Amino acid sequence: MKLKNSLLILAIAAAPVFAMDAQPSNLSKTVPLKGGETLYVFKDGRMAKANQFGRPVFLKQGEILTPIDGQPIAAVGNEIAQLSGLIRRGHHN
Repeated sequence: MKLKNSLLILAIAAAPVFAMDAQPSNLSKTVPLKGGETLYVFKDGRMAKANQFGRPVFLKQGEILTPIDGQPIAAVGNEIAQLSGLIRRGHHN
């Protein structure tokens, strides 16, 4: 009986973790950049950038970013807060 109760408690405690991964986000796509950084493009077209350690960094409006494939991208927006929220909710690239 103790084992059954322990398993039930464990299942209840773990449920929110799995549910968070299923939450819809406003993220459209991620683009790996040269230097190990990542560009996050949201559904509204705005962007955010994370450094090689996965931390949000400042993105200047119009900054030219170079993806691994070499096609330059001009930055639109600076959605640090939106990216920070994704990271706190457990989004992984």
